[in-house]
Amino acid sequence: MQDKQISGIDLPLKALAWEDEQGKTWLTYNDTNWIAEKHGLSKESDPIIKTIADSVASITLLAATI
Repeated sequence: MQDKQISGIDLPLKALAWEDEQGKTWLTYNDTNWIAEKHGLSKESDPIIKTIADSVASITLLAATI
């Protein structure tokens, strides 16, 4: 958010857990790289974006094993 304040509209990251008509559970969220591109974040933000993406991937994997 310090790079481009307007990116705050997509922060904090949100996730939606939902079930489809067949009873399969899904976890949906916006990709952090897409958010960075959408707001034109600078290359200096890349390490932060990667950390957030890695964290989301870890949380998603953990949620899938519960």
